Amino acid sequence: MRVSTRLIAGFGEGFQVEKTEIKFAKYREAVEAACTVKCVGHVFRVQGLLVESVGPQSVVGEICGIQAQGRELPAEVIGLNGSTVQLMAYGAVEGIELGARVTASGSGLSIPCSEDMLGRVLDALGRPVDGRGGFNVSRWNPAIREAPPALSRPVITERLTTGIRAVDGLLAVGKGQRIGVFAGSGVGKSTFLGMLAASSQADVNVIALIGERGRELNDFIVNSLGEEALKRSVIVAATGDKSALERLKGAYTATAIAEYFRDLGMNVMLLFDSVTRFARAQREIGLSRGESPAHRGYPPSVFDMLPKLLERAGASERGTITAFYTVLVEGDDMDEPVSDNVRATLDAHIVLSRRLAARGHYPAVDVLQSISRLSDEVSGAQTRKAVRIVKRFMADYAETEDVINAGAYKQGSNPDIDAAIAKRPEIEDFLIQGVGDRTALGETLSRLGGIAGIEIPASELASQTASSQTAGPANGLTA
Repeated sequence: MRVSTRLIAGFGEGFQVEKTEIKFAKYREAVEAACTVKCVGHVFRVQGLLVESVGPQSVVGEICGIQAQGRELPAEVIGLNGSTVQLMAYGAVEGIELGARVTASGSGLSIPCSEDMLGRVLDALGRPVDGRGGFNVSRWNPAIREAPPALSRPVITERLTTGIRAVDGLLAVGKGQRIGVFAGSGVGKSTFLGMLAASSQADVNVIALIGERGRELNDFIVNSLGEEALKRSVIVAATGDKSALERLKGAYTATAIAEYFRDLGMNVMLLFDSVTRFARAQREIGLSRGESPAHRGYPPSVFDMLPKLLERAGASERGTITAFYTVLVEGDDMDEPVSDNVRATLDAHIVLSRRLAARGHYPAVDVLQSISRLSDEVSGAQTRKAVRIVKRFMADYAETEDVINAGAYKQGSNPDIDAAIAKRPEIEDFLIQGVGDRTALGETLSRLGGIAGIEIPASELASQTASSQTAGPANGLTA
């Protein structure tokens, strides 16, 4: 079967190679001679990140192979312009030449999944990069799929224990909730995720390191995660030196792996660092294919893709994915486009404060700027009351902190402020926590009640503790 005239005609009248114009008619003869089937095309332009070819017949999202210096470079169809196929390679475009053969695979990106992935480090395509060989594949999951239907999602009522007192005590989260961790650079996002992974009660951790520095991968595994937590974790790494497409697909690969374990009936914790670098990768791709920048240089496709990715996490009829997504806040501006869009999509946002970090307050959680929309649903009545009282102490102190520090406040002027000042050291001690310090939920809530002056009944503590640690890990996996 020959390539259609309509497909060939889309190439144009000619193209320029080293100032020598080659007439399209001559090139068309060469293309027609080489393209005997519709699944084969040939490159006619490489511009920046974008590779354009005449053919093959393909759909957006399909994986193709480009012949480049004796090897086949995987690429993905990212756009169709008339009869021109726009591709972006998984890797560097060096070595691709005019007329290079492009072969369509007939399918989109699928990720190999198996319980043998536990303890492994994978690349953006799900291939092992830890030097320990391959693993048995139980199923291939599509990298891109729709989120579970909204009406099929169970209501979240079960508390998740993180081991971090600031979260468990004042910003309670539930199994299947999606939480954003917002902070500027160097404020402790990766360390915060490491604390979550090391103390996680989930059956499986899936950790996505998207666009991070290469140095940080080993550092995270050794210092933040630890050997025991690694045994029940899968790490997907697409470091900052990888192509924009690899960084983008790394996010989908990690999500697809988390969905695989959720479909097995497990409680999964997805730790994603960071959404901002995912958005920047899509910005590079969108601008390369000709999209117009909309908000601060981000094309519209970024804001279309973000909720589609984030909505895939959560609870389903079989299991749960509790997801923590870090967001790199540019210039500490919480209203910049990516931060604003993500904050509106997720169920909670935890803000890490540069001011607190500068004072050595770690984890640098700004409780008053943070919120968990499901906190009341997963907490008991007395716990909710204690949280309101402690937050009031913190708010009263924050409103008058400058006056207090200046020595202008007179003791006895306001009973609420007096109480806030008296409780300040106890609250600070409660919120500051070492990286390796994990606190059980019962102890956290008991201390919280002590600060608030409320006794949280044993029945309430027991029910919340039990709900956060129900049943052992599924399918024989060790937590």
